[in-house]
Amino acid sequence: MAFSSVSTNASSSLFSVIESVGIESILTAFGVSALVFEEGVCLHAPKKNSGNIARQVNFKCDMYYSDFALQVAKIKKLPLPGTSSHYKMAPQIRIQELRAMKERIVNPKKAGVVALFYPDEGQLTNLLLILRNTYPGIHSNQIGFPGGKAEKKDKNLLETALRETHEEVGVRPEDIKIIRSLSEIYIPPSNFEVRPYLGLYDKRYPFVKDENEVEELVEVPLIDFMDDSKMTTQILTTSYADNIEVPAFKLMGYTVWGATAMMLSEIKELFKQVL
Repeated sequence: MAFSSVSTNASSSLFSVIESVGIESILTAFGVSALVFEEGVCLHAPKKNSGNIARQVNFKCDMYYSDFALQVAKIKKLPLPGTSSHYKMAPQIRIQELRAMKERIVNPKKAGVVALFYPDEGQLTNLLLILRNTYPGIHSNQIGFPGGKAEKKDKNLLETALRETHEEVGVRPEDIKIIRSLSEIYIPPSNFEVRPYLGLYDKRYPFVKDENEVEELVEVPLIDFMDDSKMTTQILTTSYADNIEVPAFKLMGYTVWGATAMMLSEIKELFKQVL
């Protein structure tokens, strides 16, 4: 989400003026498309095709969940960026590996996950990630989405994703509104093909984590997720290389890399087109 904006002190009298004059008139007077107040309030006009924008800046406005839910539905009509967005968050050695083995993937295990967006107590938009428990496995103690491995009883991967999300964080399938599926991604170390889904949860009930699988719920404000300054690189030892520089998101004190970062990259690219 890119706005042209100015920052200012907010006061009740200023808001009264804005209400009486109209936000679009105020923005025209400033020559911008958004006003960002020190208190964190962001006022902006609906998007138009006029292109009359003074300058582009990074996403800097928190977004109320009700507005987010309306706007995000527009991604249904957009083409998925797919591997072009995935590869932005993968080191070159992993990109080469994925390209080389594309035709040699044999009987991958299937999984489904949900990128779940919901309102916090202030009705601002958050994304739910989880820190997995430590266990004997490749993805031990890593940040990921709620979700997991397909079982024979699942009709499809969406049912897998919803069932696993219910088991891991306590959100019932009927309480999640799925906006669309996203691009599948292959994870070589575990031989999994993962199908992500983008979902909305009004958070009628609190999250309840499965203590056996989830160490911590990581609640990420939308404003942080969309902030390009949260994208970084870090030297890590991975399953495929030692001491390698890896693209990552820095969210809520955690380094989010690998397949989760690659899926987040596609979501962020879609959001930039509609928010």
